[in-house]
Amino acid sequence: MSETSPRVQLLLTGNELMSGDTIDSNSAMIARRLDELAIDVRRKVTVGDDPELLREELAGMAASADVVIVNGGLGPTVDDLTAEVLARVAGVPLEENAQALAHLEHWCGGRKLTLNAANRKQAILPQGCRIIDNPIGSAVGFELTVGRCRIICTPGVPGELRAMLDSILAGLAAQMGRVLERDILRLQTFGLGESSAQQLIADNIGDWPPEVHLGFRAGAPQLEIKLGVDRTRDLPLRERCLAQLRELFGDHIIGEGDASLAGTVIDLLRQRGATLTTAESCTGGLIASMLTRIAGSSDVFHAGFVTYANDIKRDILDVPQIDLDTHGAVSGEVVLAMARGALEKSGADYAIAVSGIAGPGGGSAEKPVGTVWLAWGCEDNLQARRLLWPVERSLFQTMIAAAGLDMIRRTLLGIEEESRYMLSRRV
Repeated sequence: MSETSPRVQLLLTGNELMSGDTIDSNSAMIARRLDELAIDVRRKVTVGDDPELLREELAGMAASADVVIVNGGLGPTVDDLTAEVLARVAGVPLEENAQALAHLEHWCGGRKLTLNAANRKQAILPQGCRIIDNPIGSAVGFELTVGRCRIICTPGVPGELRAMLDSILAGLAAQMGRVLERDILRLQTFGLGESSAQQLIADNIGDWPPEVHLGFRAGAPQLEIKLGVDRTRDLPLRERCLAQLRELFGDHIIGEGDASLAGTVIDLLRQRGATLTTAESCTGGLIASMLTRIAGSSDVFHAGFVTYANDIKRDILDVPQIDLDTHGAVSGEVVLAMARGALEKSGADYAIAVSGIAGPGGGSAEKPVGTVWLAWGCEDNLQARRLLWPVERSLFQTMIAAAGLDMIRRTLLGIEEESRYMLSRRV
């Protein structure tokens, strides 16, 4: 165990996970934190609240893994079965755990609640288990060794799990006999799909070293590329790979770590002492929302306009009625007029304007669903492009809002080359 990474498996429990009523975010949280310790999850299983199925699965995992992390089933109701099932697998009785009971009494007392029989159930645990403190919730975590396998039971509430993971990971690091932390560099990109990014790397970087772990986290709107190394001596190899990726992906790279399009745009505007305004139709204020999520955005973002109806475009942003009548709201003439109106009304230096057909209805042969006109720039240099992004409505709004921010980012950086997505989506 001291020389190799332990074989770790995850067991998620709950009918709500099986039915889809609850989305499993906990296993992703656990896996990401384990990855920081260079510990990979070998297997993950989700089982409903069936005591026999849970027993069979947990017994099988205990026979094949070094560590099993069980998530869920620690609450006060009859369908919370983890303690009972673990006791059966370990062949030990259940008993009231004094440490868990003291935790419950303290938790209830702090909230002026009576410790009832249902809550007290959370203190009935397998004999001989070790308690893992839960600093937030009523249910403690606990662990028990079955054969050579360490079984760690954690609550299903994400906030409680998050609060307990530091302690759990410290114990796993000690079990390994060494603290091995995977050093992960995260590269944020926009305008690259996961498959296209992987193909570009495969086609252009044939000597990728195995010591540098390459990973992707696809999201909307950004794609995160992860470069991990397990040893300090491999950092120069990662720097070589990073330089190759920068050469390959160029201006599609937003930054490292938690860099976001909105945050990057705000930083660039602040560096230049410039301000930005938005005029939005189909995105419904999403661009402004993405900007104002960033603390300190008021330094550079003073006003945004959501002009959804045509008469509001005309009355608020002075979009000429003739342009609306002749070309329609989804047109280059209208988004350029929206951008000019927003610049004049706000006094900002730069503008983003957008008008499109988010769907699912409203399209035509000439302007199908997913059609959008995007305008950006400053008073002396406003540009507009027609794009086609035929995806589900909320994703359409997210990607178009991000594209608007990205075009301002490129403008502020003086990037003239067209992005991959502009070339592929442009009509």
